[in-house]
Order: sequence, then structure tokens, then C-alpha cells
Amino acid sequence: MAVSDIAACIAQIKYTPNPKPWAYPEEVRRKALQMYVDGMNLRRIARHLGLHHRTVSLWVKAQAAQLPDPPVPEQVKEAEMDEVFTFIGDKKTKSLSSPS
Repeated sequence: MAVSDIAACIAQIKYTPNPKPWAYPEEVRRKALQMYVDGMNLRRIARHLGLHHRTVSLWVKAQAAQLPDPPVPEQVKEAEMDEVFTFIGDKKTKSLSSPS
């Protein structure tokens, strides 16, 4: 057999009689992204749709990369302080973990 005959035979070999498509349907992708936007975590989305959580993570990351950068305000008119920060700042008793 010549080398070209062997190459022709190898080109005709199919390891999987009915290969599955590589990509998930676009509807599944859209549904996963909508579930993420609605507040569901990656693993729960994956379990619900029968996917791997890493697949969902990659879809979310790819979608986030397509978003434009948020606008940066030129000047801040009001600044809000977190209540936890103000509560800790006004704390009257000593912390239990601090040395006495």
C-alpha cells in the first residue's frame, strides 16, 4: 500500500457513528444567562439545565466581556457611607479579640 492509500483510509475512518454537535443550542445559553442575571448561582443553573458549572461560568464571563465599561462620574455630588462602617466607628465597648 502506498502512503497516499493509507492517508485515504485514515481520512474515511469515523470513530463516532453519530457525532454530537459541539455547541449547546443558543436558547440554552440565553436561559442560563437570564437565570444568572436573576440571581441564581452557577452550580444551580448547571444542575437545572444539565450542564457543567464551568460551561455556565465561561458563558457568563464571555457575556460580561462584551458589556461596555460603566461610565465614570466626573464629580461626586453625594457620598454614602455604609451603616456597618459607621456602627463600628461608634462602637463603645472593646473588642473581645483585642488584647487587654
